[in-house]
Amino acid sequence: MAEQTDRIGLDIRDDRASGNLLAYESGKAVGVIAYFVMDGRPAALVAVHTVVEPGHEGKGIAGALVQEFYAMAGREGVPVVPLCPYAAKWAERHPDRAPEAPAELVEQAKRQLMARPELH
Repeated sequence: MAEQTDRIGLDIRDDRASGNLLAYESGKAVGVIAYFVMDGRPAALVAVHTVVEPGHEGKGIAGALVQEFYAMAGREGVPVVPLCPYAAKWAERHPDRAPEAPAELVEQAKRQLMARPELH
């Protein structure tokens, strides 16, 4: 699924197999949210890291990625657990677009992240 973010010229693509939501600018990857799909029900999307490539900061890329991450989860009917500090701050600033995950779901996501050392 590709999402065009015209305002900043981004093409955002979900690579579910690798757990990356990638932002491309002129065909080059410029940002990513590393994530995983939680085991169990609900199968929440867990944002682990948001990274923007050097030289591309301050363009709104990270915000566009997090916004699309929440939109993607909404289309799938699953909650988001923003363990990534940037995603968590974005969610606090946009409660209308980022429903808060229940505390027990956040704790479950933290436990599952600890079992995935490749994501740390």
